[in-house]
Amino acid sequence: MTVLTGHRLARLIADRTGRPALAHDADVVGRVLPFRVGSHAADELIDWSRAPDDPLYRLLVPHRDLLAPADFAAVEQTLRDGDRDRLRLVVDGLRERLDPHPAGRDTEAVRHTYPGTLLVLPDRRRGCPAPCASCFRRPPDAGGPARGGPEAMTARLARHPEITDVVLDGEDPLAMRAAELDAYLSPLLATPRVRTISIRTRAVIHAPERFASDDLADADDLLRVLERVVAAGRRLSLLLHLTHPRELDPAPTRRALARVLATGAAIRTQGPVLRHVNDDAGVWARMWREQTALGLVPYRMLVERGSGARRCFGLPLAEVLDVHAAAVRQRGRGLVPVVGAPVMSTELGALAVDGVVGLGQGPAFALRALRARDPALAGAVAHARFDPAARWWDELTPYGLRDRILIPGEPLTAADVVG
Repeated sequence: MTVLTGHRLARLIADRTGRPALAHDADVVGRVLPFRVGSHAADELIDWSRAPDDPLYRLLVPHRDLLAPADFAAVEQTLRDGDRDRLRLVVDGLRERLDPHPAGRDTEAVRHTYPGTLLVLPDRRRGCPAPCASCFRRPPDAGGPARGGPEAMTARLARHPEITDVVLDGEDPLAMRAAELDAYLSPLLATPRVRTISIRTRAVIHAPERFASDDLADADDLLRVLERVVAAGRRLSLLLHLTHPRELDPAPTRRALARVLATGAAIRTQGPVLRHVNDDAGVWARMWREQTALGLVPYRMLVERGSGARRCFGLPLAEVLDVHAAAVRQRGRGLVPVVGAPVMSTELGALAVDGVVGLGQGPAFALRALRARDPALAGAVAHARFDPAARWWDELTPYGLRDRILIPGEPLTAADVVG
């Protein structure tokens, strides 16, 4: 798969859209937020005639809305001045300010995220085949967590006999060669108490030749690695990050999905609600129907935090709930499952936003801890004052003292309630 970045990507945008201004925008934004657009996305997914308003253009191609107008102008002016030292200072400052983890990031490559779960970020040199504009990643040359090898993973497993589930994450573990992936999976198969193995990926839909190309011998080797995990009696799931139904349309993608499913692995899907991309109930209903028809399992709708460079994608929680409710109504009858409430991945753990309920002091968001880093919080329920503008967990106000178990901030007092 050919991957385009920098000036080559800008030339592609100018050629495909016939609009040099969009190429200029991409060049400016790309100095701050590195992008990689692969040939599959360029040829099969993006509708260049609708740029910049095409949903997958918005998702996969750098565009000026990713930077605040003043920030865009600062980078643009510095480029015009030709001052490389000044450009580096401006870019570094913006990257620091756009860090999507303002409270700090976990720099460990092997993380004991939940009591029974180990999260592993493999040590490798290959990037995600399709980094999204909405991704929580930090630009790789601006720092980030060190990666962990199989030895670090095995050592952590030995110290924590309670771990039964392992998740391979990072930029995309399935971009690794088969032998590299097997170096992580073989130790897990040699550890009988590890029963569930999950791999988070976008490669199946953004680099389908990785799994189905007759020209890549390693494609068959990779599938045999997955088959061996299933044959060993382990539950193997691919957690596929999916944001738009058009990602499922190309024939190479459908072939890749079928080949992966033939190994016995399950494919579960999840994705965030994104403004300009999929903030429409009909898009989600169609996506769920098509996933089910292809043998995939619709798993979670996620809430986009909207911090850092993702500010143009986030929606208020109330709007996300509306999209979810309408999509569930439109999904159709039959085998299409009801996807659970939208989920926020917070510092506490995975919190479901179950909806809006009426309480004595007025309407409230109901939150529930699906998984928590503190085992005592698992399953806990809390309520926050309904705020039509709130986008994230840390913007919510707890109703009372007990609600602070899941919601930061000061609770309401009688003086706060009007009417």
